[in-house]
Amino acid sequence: MSLAFTPLHALHRELGARMVDFGGWEMPLNYGSQIEEHHTVRRAAGMFDVSHMAVVDLQGTAVRMLLRYLLANSVDKLRAPGKALYSCMLNQKGGVIDDLITYFLDEQHFRMVVNAATRDHDLAWIRAHAADFEVEVTERKDLAMIAVQGPQARERVIALLPEADRACVEAASRFTAVASDGLFIARTGYTGEDGFEIVLPVARAEPFWRQLLDVGVRPAGLGARDTLRLEAGMNLYGQDMDEDSTPLEAGLAWTVAFDEGRDFIGRGALEQQRSSGVPRQMLGLVLDQKGVLRHGQQIDAMCGKGEILSGSFAPTLGKSIAFARLPAGDPGEVRVQIRGRFLTVRVVNYPFVRAGKPAAGV
Repeated sequence: MSLAFTPLHALHRELGARMVDFGGWEMPLNYGSQIEEHHTVRRAAGMFDVSHMAVVDLQGTAVRMLLRYLLANSVDKLRAPGKALYSCMLNQKGGVIDDLITYFLDEQHFRMVVNAATRDHDLAWIRAHAADFEVEVTERKDLAMIAVQGPQARERVIALLPEADRACVEAASRFTAVASDGLFIARTGYTGEDGFEIVLPVARAEPFWRQLLDVGVRPAGLGARDTLRLEAGMNLYGQDMDEDSTPLEAGLAWTVAFDEGRDFIGRGALEQQRSSGVPRQMLGLVLDQKGVLRHGQQIDAMCGKGEILSGSFAPTLGKSIAFARLPAGDPGEVRVQIRGRFLTVRVVNYPFVRAGKPAAGV
């Protein structure tokens, strides 16, 4: 099967990116040094092509009712235009179909951004339920998406906007999107740094990327995006959660709104799990000695056996970190098996990095 290309594919090649297959899309892994790209985002401003993700518009008089049923978090929190909500979309067993961001545009128009690897399944699931609410679901293939992240990201993007719009974009609070000159500019991200995720017409993607280059924003690939999000304590779908794990088992209980009187898909299963006890837990681990924690490595703990979900060397910390799934209970001493040896790891609260610095206790 041939790979799909984003509108920026030719530009990535021009910039010397190392390209890889990512969920059926040919995407840049890095443009040279993955660690340098990571540090650029932590210290200045980097940009990512995230046009492989799907932008989905939902429109209809009952669209809020649909989303109250479809999402585990409550869209009733969304009242101001542009406000965003992070949520999981669950199956009837409480398993995570996908994690996504939903934006409120008006009472008859919401927008979702869903993951690339799950887009076809997500769209089929959303459309199947939308039919009952007479909601129109439109995948916006005419739009691209660029994430600009880092402590200098906002000022560099704002400098490229029409002067009349700059104050409005500057004033946008976190998890809010505003419009400027045909751009949908959301103050969201997947790195733990401040910045924007910008949805824009396909034809404007390459010119805008070049403008960002001109003001000193450096391109970054999937490799840096993964280490940044792990340091920031952010889950990766398909690795840290999937349809066989619930948000309660994936460290995402904070995204579930058990508001009174609202039925949502998977609620019954989650309530049963809460009452009987969540059987599995997700922990943050740090390896202080030499070695790299990686997906699939086996874990031994007082509460039982488990495995590493996401694991990597963390450039900001200079050591290896991971998410691990273990049975519920006091983990006690935790050891990970690496190349036939068991090494002791520390259990810590995540995120591992806050505001570009090691978090307390890490």
